[in-house]
Amino acid sequence: MKDKYENPLITRYASKEMAQIFSPTMKYRLWRELWIALAEAQKELGLNISEEQLDEMKRNKEKIDFELASKKEKEFRHDVMAHVHTFGAQCPKAKPIIHLGATSAFVGDNTDLILMYKAMNLIKVKLINLIDKIRKFALKYKDVPTLGFTHFQPAQLTTIGKRAALWLHDLYLDYENLEYRINNIKLRGAKGTTGTQASYLKLFDNDHEKVKKLDKLVAYKLGFNSTYPVTGQTYSRKIDFEVLSVLSGIAQTLHKITNDIRLLQHLKEIEEPFEKKQIGSSAMAYKRNPMRSERIASLARYIISNLNSAAMTASTQWFERTLDDSANRRLIIPQSFLACDAILEIAINVFSGLVVYEEVIKSHIESELPFMATENIIMMAVKKGGDRQELHEVIRQLSMEASKVVKEQGGKNDLIDRIINCDKINLTKEEILDILDPEKFIGRAPEQVVEFIEEYIDPILNKHKDVLGLNVELNV
Repeated sequence: MKDKYENPLITRYASKEMAQIFSPTMKYRLWRELWIALAEAQKELGLNISEEQLDEMKRNKEKIDFELASKKEKEFRHDVMAHVHTFGAQCPKAKPIIHLGATSAFVGDNTDLILMYKAMNLIKVKLINLIDKIRKFALKYKDVPTLGFTHFQPAQLTTIGKRAALWLHDLYLDYENLEYRINNIKLRGAKGTTGTQASYLKLFDNDHEKVKKLDKLVAYKLGFNSTYPVTGQTYSRKIDFEVLSVLSGIAQTLHKITNDIRLLQHLKEIEEPFEKKQIGSSAMAYKRNPMRSERIASLARYIISNLNSAAMTASTQWFERTLDDSANRRLIIPQSFLACDAILEIAINVFSGLVVYEEVIKSHIESELPFMATENIIMMAVKKGGDRQELHEVIRQLSMEASKVVKEQGGKNDLIDRIINCDKINLTKEEILDILDPEKFIGRAPEQVVEFIEEYIDPILNKHKDVLGLNVELNV
């Protein structure tokens, strides 16, 4: 029976891989790996820890007794001590040295950093695949003129591919930020109860060098080259804010992209994939809603809002630590990653089947281009000996007349016909129609697309070509 709340990020949206990263099994396995790494490092630096104890811990690393741990947590009201005792019950010989000199944050904080590192790398795979999809779309349509919009009002022409390059550029910025965070995340290390390493200093008889080595050795055993140089009991919660800022940036980008797609779908210029049996509305049978883009926007808003919580947590920490961060972080860190994973997967799905209706786009250009072309027509007529001021007034009057037909009568924009038939304008029909070629209004848009992709995007895709080719089937 489904009589309890289920998190839709798990049941509907995020991938199995991201859900596994933040699973209890992964979390508590990492706790045990940290305890093993700590014991190994302490042994290597001279503490009385045997190989037999280490072997016992390694043999039982995967055998997590969740039932016993839950029972112990109810008894102790302390999750770390519950798992210390659970691991100790499975490793009676190693029990005396498990968690030796450590504080709860040793396993809790180091694990959170490792999980964020793993999750960022999965996000990176999805982001690279989305970049690849939009790159192909941008190149395919780099030469195809379309109306530009400023204030959602028709503006100078651009190309479909150039607009996609704008989307791609934001994703490029997100990739750069993500790479920086992946390459610069560190472990908390072995810092002790308030970050002073006092407990370890006692264990090693005031040998400062061994304590410093312990900190680095634990990090190395977990695959990290360094630790944060100073911490309290916890690592600075600004790190969480910085990591979630990257996810917020990706969410901002995808929200903007899907806003554009939703507006373009309203104009019938572009349409996200719509499956054969998909229903757009329970009432209106004809509806083809941009539900994928709307879902991205909805989840993206959630990710962006979570960043405020990380900022508040970082700003309200007391001295060396306070526990009012704990419940909050259990929610915002995994759920921000799950939601970001989801919107990237949905976006990959959208760009795997985005439909462009070029004839509709052409009709929209034809309805607006005559107005945009008037300046070029005036210039050409002046070059042939016309008076700029007189021409401007003539075309202004003709434009007002044509605009009235469009707005008040719902008619076709006949400004060009009016200009061709006006004997005050010294241009032939052929000269005027030549001016109206849409490709003469797109500037360097096609070249900009190619140059940007070749210089900035292709090096990223070449570097990560082993992860390309991801296609996504949505759960719902």
